[in-house]
Amino acid sequence: MSTLNKSNKLLIGIIMLIFFILALSYTSFAVVEPTNQFYVNDYSGVLSAETKQYIMNMNVELNNKTKAQIVVVTVNSLDGKSIEEYATELFRKFGIGDKEKNNGVLLLCSTGDRMFRIEVGYGLEGALPDGKTGRIQDEYIIPYLKNNNYDEGIKNGFSAVLEEVCKEYDITLSGAIEAQSGQNNVVNKLNLVSPVFFTSIILSIIVNIVTDKKVKKNRTIIRLIYVLIITAVSYLIVRLTEFIIPFLIINTFTVLTRGSSGGYYGGSSSGGGFSGGGGFSGGGGSSGGGGSSRSF
Repeated sequence: MSTLNKSNKLLIGIIMLIFFILALSYTSFAVVEPTNQFYVNDYSGVLSAETKQYIMNMNVELNNKTKAQIVVVTVNSLDGKSIEEYATELFRKFGIGDKEKNNGVLLLCSTGDRMFRIEVGYGLEGALPDGKTGRIQDEYIIPYLKNNNYDEGIKNGFSAVLEEVCKEYDITLSGAIEAQSGQNNVVNKLNLVSPVFFTSIILSIIVNIVTDKKVKKNRTIIRLIYVLIITAVSYLIVRLTEFIIPFLIINTFTVLTRGSSGGYYGGSSSGGGFSGGGGFSGGGGSSGGGGSSRSF
């Protein structure tokens, strides 16, 4: 009997020790607490007062109209946890979104680990599937974070997510800011070269064919006027404000050099064929339903 009691005591002691170790482990990796602002929890100190106020204002109106919530959290470290695990714990602890609709979204940034995640409640998975949250990060957030511009990147990403949530509920919010793409600006510009270039060339051909035989005097002035008109029309068609100056140069060079070499502005011309392709509390959301993570 004495031996049995000793065995039981030893077993109980081992079990208690295990629970004690697990408790210590959980405490050391505990996620941050929600601040009194709830919607914005800037533990890394990277957000401006203006950005914080913007996030607060948009959330108040969004919550009033839909019960959805988009919470932003920045931390210095994930304390050794994966960002997916950390985000899931945060989502549950904060209770983001309506308890029944589970329509919350969490934007989590760990500046020390250089990781970002968008965690989405089950109720908004249709509006924000994993692929879309990944694209939002790639286009609107990560390019800024890579340059340590946390304030602009997080504000931009928040606006992009907010836009999708508003579309889902078919609402508009006063003061909402349109997200600005920061993804590979050079690549984006190069991708837009073709439509503007082909538009300019096609318009040049059409104008030259129609007016070549009628224009005898002041050809240089007329050509420059053509350049301005063609560039302006190309801009209106393709909506490329950033390419006005480059394509003004391209069109000027094309029109003047071709004219002098007997191309489009010669005594006779023939057309060629071109084709172009054109103080708050959480609502009680239980857990995230999906999302995506990115490193920067």
